[in-house]
Amino acid sequence: MKTHITKRLIKQGDLNHHGTLFAGRAAEWFVETAFIAAAAEVGDSSSILCLNIHGLVFRNPVHPGEIITIKSRIAAFGNTRIVVHGEITVVNRAIQPIEGFLTFIYVDGEGKKQPHGRKLDEAADREEEEIRRRAMLL
Repeated sequence: MKTHITKRLIKQGDLNHHGTLFAGRAAEWFVETAFIAAAAEVGDSSSILCLNIHGLVFRNPVHPGEIITIKSRIAAFGNTRIVVHGEITVVNRAIQPIEGFLTFIYVDGEGKKQPHGRKLDEAADREEEEIRRRAMLL
């Protein structure tokens, strides 16, 4: 599956009381990029709703002035669900401070679940296979 990428500069307004990236701001960007991946895959952003954020793990602090890369890609499809894997990395630092999964559901105009008719392609590598295996456990 295609990887969707967003980059952000960490500014003063993005910080918490410790002077590092506020988890709420990171989660907002994380959900937004995952939504873009899901909407791009099914081709209809008005029919996708976020259902669950799974295990969003914050491993390392991100500091003001740093640039982050937010990557997301489809990890699993159900009949009506779309599971997206996301990760945030810091440019010029070999760390991945944030990682997790989000589940979206595909709905009709009245908000009722409906099949999206999508299937995964072949995994590109072992990393993608592992992400897909983890997604199936959700």
